[in-house]
Amino acid sequence: MAFTVCFMVWMMFGVIGIPIKKMLGLNATEFGLLTAMPVLTGSLSRLWLGAWTDKYGGRNVLFLIMLICVIPIWMIGYATAYWHFLVLGLFVGLAGGSFSVGTPYVARWFEVNQRGMAMGVFGAGNSGAAVNKFVAPALVAAFGWTAVPHVYAGVMLVAAILFWMFSYSDPKHLVGKSVTLREQLVVLKDPRVWKYCQYYSIVFGGYVALALWMVQYYVGEYGFNMKNAALLAACFSLPGGVLRAVGGWLSDKFGAHNVTWWVLWVSWVCLFLLSYPQTDFTIKTVDGYTTFHIGLNVYVFTALMGIMGVAWAFGKASVFKYIGDEFGHNIGAVSGVVGLAGGLGGFVLPIMFGALQDLTGVRTSCFMLMYGIVWVSLTWNYLTEVRRIDVMKTATQTPHASA
Repeated sequence: MAFTVCFMVWMMFGVIGIPIKKMLGLNATEFGLLTAMPVLTGSLSRLWLGAWTDKYGGRNVLFLIMLICVIPIWMIGYATAYWHFLVLGLFVGLAGGSFSVGTPYVARWFEVNQRGMAMGVFGAGNSGAAVNKFVAPALVAAFGWTAVPHVYAGVMLVAAILFWMFSYSDPKHLVGKSVTLREQLVVLKDPRVWKYCQYYSIVFGGYVALALWMVQYYVGEYGFNMKNAALLAACFSLPGGVLRAVGGWLSDKFGAHNVTWWVLWVSWVCLFLLSYPQTDFTIKTVDGYTTFHIGLNVYVFTALMGIMGVAWAFGKASVFKYIGDEFGHNIGAVSGVVGLAGGLGGFVLPIMFGALQDLTGVRTSCFMLMYGIVWVSLTWNYLTEVRRIDVMKTATQTPHASA
């Protein structure tokens, strides 16, 4: 529940950014930067927050994060200049760092063969992105965009109090204050960590970026109003969040590698189809010139986005199943590093989406970029794992694969 609220707040600019864009006259690149600013802080903070969770406990760290975010969330409703929103977005972004707190906090209560499911249930809080798409447009329509940060600040405060009242700590889960951050981050020398960072930059970074980008995409590409656009965009962000628990169960049953491999292939196919822009072309036939139109209608587009959302939900769980299996003694630090990579993907990608759209004038250029990134991960997965593993084997049959 706490993570769902944090994620809802973290994704806030994906909806209120649209009236702010109109109010300030922003171009696509400036809009991308606006939506990405909270993601930057949420990404950079994950490394430290994950390490602090190992040392001080997830209950203490998560409660403190939620309290700190309340005031800057509230202040967004009074911002009037572009730089106001950018600066406040940086402070609000700390809520996104909650993922690297909750993952190790939850995982340590369970045995290794249950951690995939446990972390998946916690990670289902990603559905806060979909909750934001249901709640924020209704608030904007009824009271104006300034009501959204004020309501969200109250929700965050209540959630923080409830979390503190109903959560627990176990001193045995801590690594000990004598362990330094430098000792925790020695895992950065392990090439497997960098590979998982690449995977997570797609299934999480891509998820965050598209969750922020899709409302305005539906408005611009298909001409929907903001409320209907948000509902359609939720067809991607909702399964991309709530089905993470199913992905955790699948990862426990079939292994992290098998799930990740198929997630990448499904993503590759979906992005190939999504990349094709609306196109009219004319050919000369024996009867004269004939014009054809090729492009995805809104129903096919939404279906493909929904399929990809399901795949990425499974992929987010499978990446952390890798971590739970292979770095059980240092989950906080490793999840912080991987979460940092995923969050940075969510920060950089919306800006790149806007820049590509401004440069090319093609809205589907965002999917073209994601297609190339997935291709890199598929190649890396094949070279380090697939060529020596039968991907149809179950988790109990699959030998350990090193990078």
